[in-house]
Amino acid sequence: MKILLHMCCGPCAAYPVEQLRGQGAAVTGYWFNHNIHPYQEYMRRRDTVRAYAEKVRLDVIWRDEYRLEEFLAAVAQNPDDRCFYCYFSRLDAVAAAAAAGGFDAFSSTLLYSRYQKHDAIRDCAERAAERHGVAFHYDDYRRGWQEGIRLSKELGLYRQQYCGCIYSEKERYHPREGAK
Repeated sequence: MKILLHMCCGPCAAYPVEQLRGQGAAVTGYWFNHNIHPYQEYMRRRDTVRAYAEKVRLDVIWRDEYRLEEFLAAVAQNPDDRCFYCYFSRLDAVAAAAAAGGFDAFSSTLLYSRYQKHDAIRDCAERAAERHGVAFHYDDYRRGWQEGIRLSKELGLYRQQYCGCIYSEKERYHPREGAK
């Protein structure tokens, strides 16, 4: 099976890539993450994916587009629902690329994170799959959380401290109201 795997970052890719390859899949990575802020963080994550891909001999399709204004315009009116836009916009892009590239299916490393809205990711991916006529390969990669951490440290990958968007950066670093 040929799978196009959306990659949000290098550390989140380590376990899913290992699992898919272990199942006999021919995996190609896909980079499209227009949500990451600030630009230096976007570049650092992109470069980490590039270094990871070289280390594990993974081909990657690069959609290297930093579209901050588009992302903010789509989520600024309702930041609490930003994840749904973020998931669907990226999963729709990988589904379209998988269909156009003759892949059997697509998936995403978003399914690895304990901190993401797993059911929403799956729902967005299934809608994108239907929209583009390509299969969505579902797997709950969260079971490999510790293994992925071990692999990413072993490979010396940059490990980010927040999801990626400006809102998640604020939630990670800005003191919460009432906190002392």
